[in-house]
Amino acid sequence: MLKPTKLFGILLALIIMAIGAQADAAPDWNRNTIQVTGTGVASPRFSTTPAQAAAMAKRAAMVDAYRQLAEIVNGVQVDAETTVEQMMLTSDVVKTKVSAVIKGAKVVSEGPVAGGGYSVTMELPMFGGNNSLAETVIERPAYIEPFPTPAPDYTPPTTYTPPVIPDYNPPTYSSGHYTGLVVDCRGLGTINPVMSPVIRNSDGQKIYGHKNLDYDRIIREGMATYAQDMSQASRAGNNPLIIRAIGLTDLNATPVLSNEDADMLLYENNSSHFLDNIAVVFLY
Repeated sequence: MLKPTKLFGILLALIIMAIGAQADAAPDWNRNTIQVTGTGVASPRFSTTPAQAAAMAKRAAMVDAYRQLAEIVNGVQVDAETTVEQMMLTSDVVKTKVSAVIKGAKVVSEGPVAGGGYSVTMELPMFGGNNSLAETVIERPAYIEPFPTPAPDYTPPTTYTPPVIPDYNPPTYSSGHYTGLVVDCRGLGTINPVMSPVIRNSDGQKIYGHKNLDYDRIIREGMATYAQDMSQASRAGNNPLIIRAIGLTDLNATPVLSNEDADMLLYENNSSHFLDNIAVVFLY
């Protein structure tokens, strides 16, 4: 059995060996996952055989991967004003649950690398049901709030020309048959992705948020994805309603729609229920 001082020395060496790679990864907000690759090498001080060296290099890579995951998870925005780290600082329960979520990350690939090191790639889904990061940090509302209704004098258009998107030809306007929503936020500054996004109209009224949706479903699937082009917007289906945002608010996390476009969105959702089905994509 290893003496405590020697065991501490081994663990310290593993951590030192792993710290070389800095966390430059970030959440993939289109897939709603966090993936990191940890690397490690064995300390010559504690490895005397090739088998020991390989085992220590793997352990160092795991230490590095968990460290990176923790750093990235801490910085994830839950909403426009709150990060996971801030929630952990105010709640020991959240801190414990987040730690468990990180420890439950899956190894998606691993193997030796040149020079005697080892590489481990781990992935953590931000959504996915019970014991997910989402379930830990997104509040369950007391009840589902109905979506707002369009203005009483709103009249739907007979035609609608969506924003021009390179290399994409939108379907012909088809009221009542939309499969999802794409909010075009290009050119408005850098949108700040969050786990619990909101859409507002130009009066500041919230027209989409987690309290309007089935909580268990958003914990499983998330509320939206963030896409750079329409090839990544499959969440919105093959006939999405595409609306151009007029601005960003709430620290650039919340797209703002004109009142007219917001009314059209709410009117179409009454027919197709694509917001209820969380078929939402933010294009940036």
